[in-house]
Amino acid sequence: MNQVVVLGAGTMGNGIAHVFAMNGYAVKMVDIRQEALDKAVDTISKNLDRMVAKGNIDAAKKASTLANLSTDTDIAAACQGADLVVEAATENIDLKLKIFKQLDEVCKPEAILASNTSSISITRIAAQTGRADKVIGMHFMNPVPVMKLVEVIRGYATSDAVTAQIMELSARLGKVPVEVNDYPGFVANRILMPMINEAIYSLYEGVAGVYEIDTVMKLGMAHPMGPLQLADFIGLDVCLAIMRVLQDGFGNPKYAPCPLLVNMVTAGYLGAKSGEGFYKYLAGSKELQVSSMFNK
Repeated sequence: MNQVVVLGAGTMGNGIAHVFAMNGYAVKMVDIRQEALDKAVDTISKNLDRMVAKGNIDAAKKASTLANLSTDTDIAAACQGADLVVEAATENIDLKLKIFKQLDEVCKPEAILASNTSSISITRIAAQTGRADKVIGMHFMNPVPVMKLVEVIRGYATSDAVTAQIMELSARLGKVPVEVNDYPGFVANRILMPMINEAIYSLYEGVAGVYEIDTVMKLGMAHPMGPLQLADFIGLDVCLAIMRVLQDGFGNPKYAPCPLLVNMVTAGYLGAKSGEGFYKYLAGSKELQVSSMFNK
């Protein structure tokens, strides 16, 4: 796999591009907006600077990583020679189906098409293509350069050979790949999201406050981050979307999203990316401050 294309220049896309480029792959990052690509390259450069400052890599490694990275706003042109395309677009089913239909048309027949989706069915995505055996999930964790896990999700028709190839590739990236089958939420989010949803229900029903819920899980269960802070970090809109995938996929009322989560997303309180969720996020401050909405 000499030519890798990463679709999407957001948090996950630039992290995935960073990891591939740092491990010697020629990576083309694609987004419809050049300003998003410029911002992503700047983010990668700053993250590499931090790695140099910590002594994890040297300046030569930073230079070679950036040299392996290029950008493009033309999906068709960028993907023509790709051996692997990793889609990291917004977690929106209609958008992903549209992207994979286009990728199938413009990529060479032997190219592998991967999705970084955190919950959407790989089998459904693969059905938009004429190469379902070569469509697979590569669910990286955020922040990608730091987190070791890659959930490798095989769809109903994904071949053994492609699965083995992606498992091996993930290991070459310095990750720990775990093979899972294609059911709603896979493993990570099928377990994590109901826990986050239950934490939100505990707040909604007045069992305890934001600080108290997160402190119980951090100090009592040795979690590095409380579930409400983690929800903010993931994005409350993303949490809501995944809960709805679980609810629709299983038809079980236990996956119904908490009304408080629905209201917060509707009101635009999306967590860290919007500046406020369960906590407030002030520019330049690392101190956690519970949102005034929950301090009444």
